[in-house]
Amino acid sequence: MAVLTVLNDRLPYQQAPRPLTTQTVPGPPHLLRVSDAAGVLATLTVGARTVTVRGASRTFAENKRPFTDGFDRTTISGWGTSGGGGNWSTGGDGDYSVSGGTGIILITAAGAPRHASLIDTLTDLDARLSWALDVMPAGNASSIGLSFAYTATTSQYRARLSVLPSGTVQLALEREASGTTTAIGALTTVGSGYAVGDVWHIRAQREGTTLRCRAWKNGTSEPTTWVHEVADATLGAGRLGVLALASSGSTALPFTVRVHDFQLYSGVWPTPPTVTHTTWVRTLPWPFTGEWTPSLATQIRAWAVDTRPDVLAYAMMYVTGAPAVTSPALDGAQIAGQARYGPPDNAGVPVEGADFHDYMGLAWTFPNGETQSAGAGEAGCMDCSGYVRMVYGYHMGIPMVRVKDIDGTVLPRMTKDIGPSGPGIIVAQAADTAPPLTGIQIGDVPHFDADTSDPIPGQVDHNGIYLGIDSGGHPRFINSRRTPQGPTFGDLGGPSTLDGSGTYATTLRLIRRF
Repeated sequence: MAVLTVLNDRLPYQQAPRPLTTQTVPGPPHLLRVSDAAGVLATLTVGARTVTVRGASRTFAENKRPFTDGFDRTTISGWGTSGGGGNWSTGGDGDYSVSGGTGIILITAAGAPRHASLIDTLTDLDARLSWALDVMPAGNASSIGLSFAYTATTSQYRARLSVLPSGTVQLALEREASGTTTAIGALTTVGSGYAVGDVWHIRAQREGTTLRCRAWKNGTSEPTTWVHEVADATLGAGRLGVLALASSGSTALPFTVRVHDFQLYSGVWPTPPTVTHTTWVRTLPWPFTGEWTPSLATQIRAWAVDTRPDVLAYAMMYVTGAPAVTSPALDGAQIAGQARYGPPDNAGVPVEGADFHDYMGLAWTFPNGETQSAGAGEAGCMDCSGYVRMVYGYHMGIPMVRVKDIDGTVLPRMTKDIGPSGPGIIVAQAADTAPPLTGIQIGDVPHFDADTSDPIPGQVDHNGIYLGIDSGGHPRFINSRRTPQGPTFGDLGGPSTLDGSGTYATTLRLIRRF
């Protein structure tokens, strides 16, 4: 889209500039509202560089991030976190563990199904499960299934592979509702000669009311057709998961099922978060002093028709599915594209510490002389403050430091410094409770005391960027965090909303306007 440029306070073709009026709004914060014939065009804040400007309507939307869980971690008990897919729920049972890059389910009794599920709710999906047995079935079959639409151990769909004592492998598509199991795709032979350690794959899709599944042995090509494809609308949204079972009469006990990996190719949340409005967020080269000048009028008119990326557009350049963007000026380093929070530790939990330049894989020298090398393994990663610095610092030009010379005009490295001492002004704050949202503005940076293990009570430890009111009427912010493994304004691991009873709504402590 072409960008209209304002020169000498005139629009192209020498059109007369639209008349602008201003209104001072006493604070705090002290505002200047600029209006044209259509209403409020821009809002400037005394002491802040950010300016909200009315522009073309935009809708921001997000959906489930694809992931692969390779179980390359250690856990004390259970299966831990999948690294982008959510946390595994295994009921706290000691029969679930992680070892040698596999998720293990110990089966000790026949006729007692075991369930593991990811704490996230999906409707449509495309997923794959890879597994192996360590003992050949005897007496009756051993089964493992990829479950979906899971809401309870007695309510789910599942694509289930059954291995007979003969080594025959059969695939069924089943629905369990209120404890009653119905075969909606009968047991169908898909292989033979199963041997201990053989890895098999199950793939299942749900698209509206259409359910599909197929299975194949590792080392062979994935089939191009589905073994079962049926229509069923009985169950609603639910979790993804794994079922393991020794059928009644089985004598091959105990044995273990080893899940080698679990992959989601695509998934849809029942209510994907969407935010629609006409607000664009720009930054001045200096904090607004309160004086309305002809040059500011020219700038506001230019911004009103400017469709180049603003704060919110840059923020969206790191969410799920965002394409990679490189910079010739930085020797081809990637400066945008889907980001992660951090590299995983031994337990598979993403590690905090990646700044904006770590994402690029570059060492950085800051204007005050501070230097910092790129963190090992942190390319493509940003923690919460690293993400805010990428958007407001690198892209929007607010000067940055690391930990020195924090004077209220620069953007520090750590959230604990950005909140109380960052650039701009504090819009609202409170101790031990959430401050009111009455003064919040799109583009503001909310800060939270969300880490219950923080040794300093009341110190803010997480932040993000306020996006606006979502389609459900909730104030929603975008932030980079561990469970979703990167920037998100979705609700995996806790609602990204500033109202209600969620973690971030209740631990909000400070709102800063840069």
